[in-house]
Amino acid sequence: MARNRIITGLDIGTNSIKALVVEKRGNEWNVLSYSAMPSFGLRRGSVVNAEEATKNIQVLISGVEKECGRRINSAYVNIGGNHLYVTPSDGLISVSRADHIISQEDIERVLQATRAVNIPMNEEILDVFPKEFIIDDQKGVRHPLGLSGVRLQAKVLLLCYFQQNFINLTQAVLGTKVQIDDIIPSPLAAAEAVLTREQKEVGVALIDIGAATTSLAVFEEGDLIHLAIFPIGSANITNDLAIGLKTEVAIAEEIKKQHGTCIMPQRNEKDLPANRQEKKKTESLGQSHAVSFTKKDLVEIIEPRVSEILDLMQKELKKIGRQELLPGGIVLTGGGAKLSKIRELAKERLRLPCKIGTPKNIVGLQEDPALATVVGLVMSNPDFKEEGGRSIMSFEFMKGFGSRLRKMLRVFIP
Repeated sequence: MARNRIITGLDIGTNSIKALVVEKRGNEWNVLSYSAMPSFGLRRGSVVNAEEATKNIQVLISGVEKECGRRINSAYVNIGGNHLYVTPSDGLISVSRADHIISQEDIERVLQATRAVNIPMNEEILDVFPKEFIIDDQKGVRHPLGLSGVRLQAKVLLLCYFQQNFINLTQAVLGTKVQIDDIIPSPLAAAEAVLTREQKEVGVALIDIGAATTSLAVFEEGDLIHLAIFPIGSANITNDLAIGLKTEVAIAEEIKKQHGTCIMPQRNEKDLPANRQEKKKTESLGQSHAVSFTKKDLVEIIEPRVSEILDLMQKELKKIGRQELLPGGIVLTGGGAKLSKIRELAKERLRLPCKIGTPKNIVGLQEDPALATVVGLVMSNPDFKEEGGRSIMSFEFMKGFGSRLRKMLRVFIP
């Protein structure tokens, strides 16, 4: 009996790389294999050493192949880093048909016209996200196909990237003999896994806190309206703890995960006598390494850094006129979203409803915000059916991007 087709997602991050293999059984998608390991050759979300990254990816892929007993021939891969950005653009054409009925060819031409912009050297346009179409003087048109008009205008977001980072990423993956099905921006993959159609329709901001970067993706009326990536993440919190507690980074990471919090608990430790303040210790690498601290110590280190990240998000929302104006609120995801009391702090700083976003689409996979990107990658496959009110990525976007990806790979990869 023929085996069911499998889908593989490969999340290449600064601190770790993750591989998820899923298979459809009946109406459900099930985990065949999931594995993660520390990553090397990356900095702030971008591959800087393709050879080193290839070795890591190969070890990871070999492990999941052994676990699931299947050969991994191709994968959906993320692209991250603060070199990704969006910029607005618009294009205008005359409708080609004599009867002025807008055709698919007209839509493709006007979207192509939006690409005629000056961008910095060594940067390229990854994709075009339409915001609205204007037919003659009629604004706010979302689906112009078949409508009548003389002039067709498109207002879009151009998603741009730095060429060398793209080349390094593709070389790192193709060096393992695994083909690339598609390359999806990390925040968009995470959004697919944790946002609902309703949230995207009314207006929502996804904040994906990774190790070295934090991404903001804003959706409204079902469409992406803004994306930004900042070179700051949960690793900065760990480094602050290492400095503040005068300990090693590995121990600081353990302390952050086990005891870290953004807000003081109800019981205020500063009201306790000094000799009754709670002390903690952690053990690392098989050797006892006691580090004395109180919850107050941790909050005084962690809260300013998390507030800095949230303030950056607030400034970005203000820039696009969405500060405190998103009915769908804020959804926090990524490994940094697991920090205790971060939801409460985000609600306070951003003055919007806030929740933690965890993927719930794969049977046998834990609901962990750190898995949002890798789950979103497998959901990018058109075979992944809509379930539970969640919407998959635009098929038109995916279909067009696949052909462009093949062209880019032919240009960049020897």
